[in-house]
Amino acid sequence: MALHWALALHGVITVLVVVSFLFGHWPIFQHTFVERIHYFITFGAYDYFLRFVAVVFGARVKNSILRIEYYCCDRPNPILQLLFLGILGGTYYIIAKSSFHYLPGFYVSELHKYISIFAVVGGIILFILTSFSDPGTVNAENVSQYISSYPYDNIIFLEKECPTCNIPKPARSKHCSICDRCVARFDHHCAWMNTCIGERNTRYFLAFLLWHFVICLYGAVILGLILAGQLKEHKIIYILTVYFDIEESFYSLFPHVAQWLLSAHNTQILLIVFLTVIGLLLAGFFVYHAQLCLTNMTTNETFKWQEYLSWRRKLNEAKASTAALKASLQAVSSETKSSGSKCSRLYRKSPLQNETVTKNNIYDKGILRNVLEVLVPLSGRPSFFRGKTL
Repeated sequence: MALHWALALHGVITVLVVVSFLFGHWPIFQHTFVERIHYFITFGAYDYFLRFVAVVFGARVKNSILRIEYYCCDRPNPILQLLFLGILGGTYYIIAKSSFHYLPGFYVSELHKYISIFAVVGGIILFILTSFSDPGTVNAENVSQYISSYPYDNIIFLEKECPTCNIPKPARSKHCSICDRCVARFDHHCAWMNTCIGERNTRYFLAFLLWHFVICLYGAVILGLILAGQLKEHKIIYILTVYFDIEESFYSLFPHVAQWLLSAHNTQILLIVFLTVIGLLLAGFFVYHAQLCLTNMTTNETFKWQEYLSWRRKLNEAKASTAALKASLQAVSSETKSSGSKCSRLYRKSPLQNETVTKNNIYDKGILRNVLEVLVPLSGRPSFFRGKTL
């Protein structure tokens, strides 16, 4: 029973940490413990660590850590790329070392040894395509074509020049301070890929997320079937019900089955948990970016629209307050109107209060054309070099 509750507690804590890390900054969690956990994970813990280092080891060590942070976070470097390859290769090695000798099993054939190799190689190919393909670099040779392909909406994208590249800045582009280049249809800079995600490699990035989600799901299911086969081959359920007189129900058998699995196959259990958590994270990222793809939006544009809409709401509130105050002052100072008319003016709402602020995404061309724009980028079409889009 204690093991049962320990596993349940572990699951709750894991979910809480993951949700806090990914979604703790959302407005729905504002002023809650989820937001505080998110702050601690993303900022607080590192800040306390720097303070501790400064007190114990001095400013020189702290500055050395900050220089390392600058190199790792603000300059192009292959650290996270190598870490990804290490995680992928290490996970596959542990799975092969600990579980392949159970194949073929009661529910799993030996064919999955070779399917797993194909899955990992496919993931590495997508990783290479995403990392080393051109994200859509804007330069003096193609800037006019990009300007023709992506018109300015004069809301979040205005006609201006990039002060770093000294070329006109096409709509939907952004200068990445890490890569030191302007990228067309800029989404974000991905440290795991050591490159920007933009117009030309968003398709590979989406395929990478989907493929690795499927790999994680596939691995967790196959490991689960291997464990189920071991339960069957060792007749664990039969032994528990017949020799130990345990009731044949899920609630009664689960703690004993879990205890046996943790003692005999703890590596597989840890791998299943790891693959499930990573798979859920990848699924969340894929769904988010797929939704952006369907509406022809980017992560960068999402933040721009949030800032713009917030500014417009505050501006409308200020205008409404000013108009209401002006109307109230006129009503009070007016001597020709009745007292009833004064009250009605005092409490009359400004027309600006009823004005709604909406997002007008001129780049949304419908689901099919939006998806086609990601799969076949505008700069890869013949019409791009003629200065117009399909």
